[in-house]
Parts: sequence; C-alpha cells; structure tokens
Amino acid sequence: MNSKPFSLLAAVASALLAMNYVAAQVPPPVPAQASSGTAAEAKSINDWLMRMHEASKKQAYIGTYVVSSGGTISSAKIWHVCEGNQQMERVETLTGAPRSIFRHNDRVVTFMPDHKVVRSEKRESLGLFPELLQSTDSRIADFYKVKREGADRVAGVEADIVVLVPRDTMRFGYRVWTEQKSGMVVKLQTLDTDGKVLEQAAFSELQLDAPVKIDKLLQMMGKVDGYRVEKPVLVKTSASAEGWVLKAPVAGFTPMSCYKRPAAPSASQGGDEPLQWIFSDGLASVSLFLEPFDRQRHDKESSMSMGATQTMTRQLGAYWLTAMGEVPMATLKLFANGLERKK
Repeated sequence: MNSKPFSLLAAVASALLAMNYVAAQVPPPVPAQASSGTAAEAKSINDWLMRMHEASKKQAYIGTYVVSSGGTISSAKIWHVCEGNQQMERVETLTGAPRSIFRHNDRVVTFMPDHKVVRSEKRESLGLFPELLQSTDSRIADFYKVKREGADRVAGVEADIVVLVPRDTMRFGYRVWTEQKSGMVVKLQTLDTDGKVLEQAAFSELQLDAPVKIDKLLQMMGKVDGYRVEKPVLVKTSASAEGWVLKAPVAGFTPMSCYKRPAAPSASQGGDEPLQWIFSDGLASVSLFLEPFDRQRHDKESSMSMGATQTMTRQLGAYWLTAMGEVPMATLKLFANGLERKK
C-alpha cells in the first residue's frame, strides 16, 4: 500500500517512470501580500516550473538514468514520447530484479518476469522528479527560494543549474539541472537541511528527439500472454470519512488525496481497510499509511532513512501508522503527533 515502494529498486523504477510527467495544472502566482515569498520570486519559480512542464509534454528521448541513494546505485533505461495529449513511457531496470514498466497517461503496467506477474493499475498522480506541481494552490515561493548556480554538462548536453532552498527546516532542498534548450530535467540532487547531498539521480546517456513511437510501446504493453494479471484497486475516500483528522496542520503541506484498498470480501466492517493519506507542499510529499494493529506484524516501532526518503512506524491505539516522505524525520513526527482518531 505504498506510494513510494519500500524496495529501492521499485522506488528507482517509480522515480524514473515519473521524472518528467508533470500534472496539467501549475500553481498560481503567489499574491504580493504573501507572508514569505515575494510576487517576483513566485513568478520566477512558476515560470521555471512551467518551462519544465512544457518540456515534459513535448520532448521525446531515450536515456539511461542512474540513481544513488542510501549508498546503493541503481539504474534503468527509459523511452519517453508525447504525441498530442498522449504520454507514453517504457522503463527497463538494469540492476536488481528485472522489471519492465509502461505508463500510458494514467495507466501503469509493470511486468515482473521472475514471477510471471503483470500488475496493471490506474494512478491519479504518479508524482514527479522532483515531485513538482502536485498542488494547484501550493504557495511554493512561501517555503522555497530560488538560487541560480551557473551551468554544467550532463550526459553530453548543456544544462542550467538552479537550487530550490527551503526557507525552514521542515523540508529538504533540491539542486536541479535542466537542459538549456528545452528545460527538461537531466539531473537532480536532494539536499538535507545542511545542504549536503542525500540522493542523486542523473542521466548517464541521453538521446533527445529520439524516434520513439507510441504505437510500438502500446503493443509491448499489451503483450501479457503467459503472465498472471493483477489489478490492484484503490478506492478514493477522505480521511474524515474514515475517522481521521490532523489536529494541527504541518506548515506548507496540503492534503492531496486519500485512498483505501478494499479488504477481503468476507470483511464487512468499514474502516478496517488500509488507508493512505497523501500530503504535499508542491515539491515534497508525505504519505500516512494507517491499518488495524496486528501484534504479529507490528511488534516494533521504528524509524529509517534511505537517501531522501524517511520512514517511521508507530502504534496509535488500535491502529498502526507508517509515515513516509522526502522530508526530515522531525516533519514526519509532526504528522504522527497530530493524527487523531475520531470514530
């Protein structure tokens, strides 16, 4: 029930799949009276995000992407194409267990040849790389400021470097390399509160304007003979409808969506299904997973860091919380401390 899989390999594949898929809406400019970011700063950030949005819609490419996180290096090859309003990607992992992942608009199909399983699902939001433009009312300039750091070459292309510096200690920063002509993201570093690199992802080779065809990728996506097809279902809901509230908001983070996974048909009690509540400040995201407490599986509260992703678990009465996000551990604790069961 993860928005970001616990498996690093799966997380790498998910990041690669989503890295240039940008939501159709862009945050509106921050009003001049905003408490932190000025209107000029807000416009600068939004103009930059819009440029990447346009690049993600128009750019066709083939490339090899390498992710370094938590002392582990993973890589994958990606094919990306856009035709009109159609988005299509194919990702082949090059390290770890073999995976072939296809995304056509909001449909994602994952081939796991070791197990002869295909997972087919619809995703309302895949997230971004970094997770940009998640919230249509996000005041990004209130919580981040932009600093330009010159230019560099990445995978043979000229790129501009921009740093998104957090205005508080509640979130991490980002150093982003964008290809000068198109604005496409070609390298990203996630920075801790001291500015040190927590995680890095970059193209090691890149062919822009590559001859990638949607029809051919769709044919490959549909070849499921010999595989068992699984179709996980997420049911959209709200935290309040499931009996949960956040007593105090965490600065900058807005509820984005809430899902539950249906329990077995024999389970008739509502509210016992695993729940995922997703928050975002427009760049970083946090997921709160809530499920009934099971003493056999949930015997130890813990916290863990892997690159930029922090995870903590905690018992909340009759329920078990797993909080996960690309934020400092202290931010996750604020979410956990603020959760309250209302029914």
